[in-house]
Amino acid sequence: MFKIGDKIFYPMHGAGEIKGIENKEVLGRTQPYYLINIPISNLNVMVPVKNAQKLGIRPLTDPTRLDEILITLHERYVDNDIPWKDRFKVIMEKIKSGNIQDTATIYKYLLDRSKEKTLNTNEKALLSKVHKFLISEICMIQNINENEAEHLLIS
Repeated sequence: MFKIGDKIFYPMHGAGEIKGIENKEVLGRTQPYYLINIPISNLNVMVPVKNAQKLGIRPLTDPTRLDEILITLHERYVDNDIPWKDRFKVIMEKIKSGNIQDTATIYKYLLDRSKEKTLNTNEKALLSKVHKFLISEICMIQNINENEAEHLLIS
């Protein structure tokens, strides 16, 4: 269970902070909800405490682990030889997992692909989404702004 002030990552939304835990009545049933602020999307969400794990909400990545991921990001090779339909399915599963290593791998793959040829509309949207997720987590872990996070990601 998270507590107020904990910094978390919410798959498909980005990094955020638990701003409160409140009991809310929904459909005649009262239960505790996390009140989560996700700054990169300017979004506030309420998530039932009991569903947080099922939704993949996790603590932010350890700063040391983040450094390892960023260092090895540029050394990775990703296979481009599978059909788009299959790639899209794998990519979406990885994004929904919320695993930062998977997100970084997808980012690297789509970035490399964009250097080889023009990305289709779906690929561009996915690249933008995973880029936003990585930036949001880097910002929160390192306590830096988006420009500084962008510099860490590309260097």
